[in-house]
Amino acid sequence: MTVGSQTLATLPPPTVPEGHYGALGQMRSEWTKMRSVRSTIWTLVVTVLAVVGIGIVATAVTAAQWRQGGLIDHLTFDPTARSLAGVFLGQIVIGVLGVLVMSAEYGTGTIRATLSAIPNRPLVLACKVIVFGVAALLASEILTFAAFFIGQELLKGTTPYATISQPGVLRAVAGAGLVLSVLGLFALGIATIIRHTAGALATYVGVLLVLPLILQAFPVSFQHATIRYMPLVIGENMAATRPDIHAFGGGTLLSPWVGFGVLCAYTVVVLVVGGVLMVRRDA
Repeated sequence: MTVGSQTLATLPPPTVPEGHYGALGQMRSEWTKMRSVRSTIWTLVVTVLAVVGIGIVATAVTAAQWRQGGLIDHLTFDPTARSLAGVFLGQIVIGVLGVLVMSAEYGTGTIRATLSAIPNRPLVLACKVIVFGVAALLASEILTFAAFFIGQELLKGTTPYATISQPGVLRAVAGAGLVLSVLGLFALGIATIIRHTAGALATYVGVLLVLPLILQAFPVSFQHATIRYMPLVIGENMAATRPDIHAFGGGTLLSPWVGFGVLCAYTVVVLVVGGVLMVRRDA
């Protein structure tokens, strides 16, 4: 026993694994969590129905009633924007998914296990942003292009229709998908700040839909100066092929890509604020 004890004492101590995941491991974990949750599947189904389904209905109704339309409606008709009519509802649905990606873990308490595996909280947030952002971008682009091509097929023969090679069309279709994915990340940032599903959803919907309505209570000059910076207006302008139009009470809109840059800036701000609060607060 003495010899054995001395021999064991001279052996090097065993290497104990730290038990922490790296960035790739965390991204795999985030992907597993996102695709295995039932709410993700249902939200994606609703997104398909919103973006593609509403686009089909809008273009089919337009094709059926084209001859009954007035001259002004015919002159201002934008076939690309009509096929992307469902993007409006898609902005709400993708925001719901972005909120759930973050707030669901806080609601169930599983965020503690995540932060125990990876104490580096900014890395956790970055992995969530990357995984959700890539998934949202791919899904959004597939849906907007599907809505466009199906919608234009329904318009052929009775109404003017667009092709992807026409000026502004590719930008509108691809840009609509970009807006959807960025708004999803914007909602994720809000959820990181608020950490409660109901509160984050209310804030996101308020910024997207309620804030433009509140602006109507202000003087017209103030409306014209601020409405162009609203996320909803930026999204609608991006999905149209006539970026130089005057809308929303006569206010001049930002160009599509400038507006998209503003939307990206909003998203970066909320994600940075959410990351700072995530580090400072307890799980």
